[in-house]
Parts: sequence; structure tokens; C-alpha cells
Amino acid sequence: MKKVFCILFSCLLWQHCLCWGFYAHRKINHHAVFLLPPEMMVLYKPAIGFLEEHAVDPDKRRYAVPEEGPRHYIDIDHYGTFPFDSLPRKWDDAVAKYSADTLLAHGIVPWWLQTMLYRLTEAFKEKNQAKILKYSAEIGHYIADSHVPLHASSNHNGQFTDQKGIHGFWESRIPELLAEKEWDLFIGKAEYIKNPADYIWKRVLESAAAADTVLKYEKELSRQFPADQKFAFEDRNGVTIRQYSSAYSLKYDALLKGMIERRMRQSIYTVASFWYTAWVNAGQPDLGKLSNKEFTPEDLQEFEKLNTAWKNAAIKGREHE
Repeated sequence: MKKVFCILFSCLLWQHCLCWGFYAHRKINHHAVFLLPPEMMVLYKPAIGFLEEHAVDPDKRRYAVPEEGPRHYIDIDHYGTFPFDSLPRKWDDAVAKYSADTLLAHGIVPWWLQTMLYRLTEAFKEKNQAKILKYSAEIGHYIADSHVPLHASSNHNGQFTDQKGIHGFWESRIPELLAEKEWDLFIGKAEYIKNPADYIWKRVLESAAAADTVLKYEKELSRQFPADQKFAFEDRNGVTIRQYSSAYSLKYDALLKGMIERRMRQSIYTVASFWYTAWVNAGQPDLGKLSNKEFTPEDLQEFEKLNTAWKNAAIKGREHE
């Protein structure tokens, strides 16, 4: 009975933690630091632990703030067919055509990223170290989410095709298996992005175009793979958990021909380039001479509130895993 309880509890815990996977979000912010120029490394490298840890704050906020959820995705197929020309790319135009309520109901990640870029740029202008690090960590999360195909699909967890669980499978299970041992996450240098809005919309459209492939190949593999070998019970930190087996996961990754690694690499590059773009647009301030180096009591209270909500509360709004 005790073992059964542990299995059931840990399955819930596993589902509770999915979202590019906390692991993957942290790795993306970590590797993005090493794409920065020396003038930025002076701040970002000593703060790499903070940038990793707080890469997952936006997901924790989904357990505390109802408005948070739509910032992570866009059900762009709600607006027609690829390339979804009926959806205006500018927020005000989109609101005028569809209403803010409709946009919020189907996700706003490409617009929210522009808000976060503005906030980060202003933090650089203010030379406010605490804000720079907080917004850098969080924009990294939203950028990474925009690179996930199922974050750009209304069938976000295979709920319409009897594939529930595929969301976490793609963005959590496989990176945990392969990122450290098999994938090359050391790439080139960050570059200045002249038109961030256009750039991020292109990434979202890439995600949308890949969503059908993500679903199609898992469906085909599920039909062919021995049913009793699809899942496995594995030990994680002394607790037995049920998850997709290693054999099934590796076969699925092979069918996708490196898609998940490519999207993770693109996420790393984009995160670093957005950090760099905000810094350049702010006038390239000297990051060795910043103010507000300590987080305020309000900041620390917020961090603690997010941790408490994540551990003890239910997601407010739509679950995407």
C-alpha cells in the first residue's frame, strides 16, 4: 500500500513540474549566459545561479496569479490556417479585431514578450541590477515557451487526439534524458535583433508549423510500440515515478530528427540575443557600475510567495501540460 501511494503521489508531482521542464528552462538560461559579450558577462556570469533558479518563476506564478497563464502560449490555430494572416501582429490591431478577452482566452505570448523586452530595456536604462536580473530570468522563460510547438496549438496536450501527456513528454522528459549527454548546447554569440516583434512572430510560426509533426509521430509510434513497454517506473530521488520509458522516448526523439534539440538551441540563442538587444537599446550601460544590487523585501517576499503557491496550490487558469 505504501509503495502504491508513493507511485500515485509522485505521478502527480511529475505532472506538477512540467513546462519545457524546470530542468530545461534552467539549462536554457544557463547556456544563454555564455553567448554574451564580455561587457555583459561581468554581470551575468556571477549571477548565473540566480538566472537558472528564477527561470521557472513564471511557471510558479501560474499557481498564484490567474492572469499569468496566457502569457506562456498562443492557440494560434484558433485564428485560421498557417500563416494565420487574419491575426494582426500588432496588439492594438488585434484587440480592435478580436477583443482583448478573446486574445487572452487563446494566449498572448508574442505580445507579452515585447512587454518583457521593454521592461528589461528600462531596467538597463535605470542601471537597476535587481530588476535587470529578475526580468532577464523571466524573459528567458517566455522566450523558451514560444519555441515549443504545443505552446502554439489549441491541442496543447493532445487532449483532442487521445495523446494526453505529450506536452510534458516533448518538453520535459526528452530534454532530461538527452540534453546533458547527447545534445550540443554550446553555440555562437548573441546578436542584435533589429525588429524583435517580427523575430518572435517568426519563432511562434515555426512552433505552430511543427505542432502537427509533434502529434503525428507520437500517435504513429504509440500504435507500433509494445504497449507494455511505453511506460516505465523509475527511481527519482528515492521515489518511484511512472513516466515514458527511455526506449519509447529515444525512439520518439529519433522520429523527430533532432527537432527538440534544435528548438532548445534556438531558445538559448534567442534568450541571449534578447538580453543583448535590451542592453544595446538602453545605451550599453556599464554593468560593473549598477545600483540596487540587493533585492527589496518586496522582491524577496514575492519569491517566497511563488514557491509557496507552487508547492501548495493548484494552477489558476488553464493547464497546458
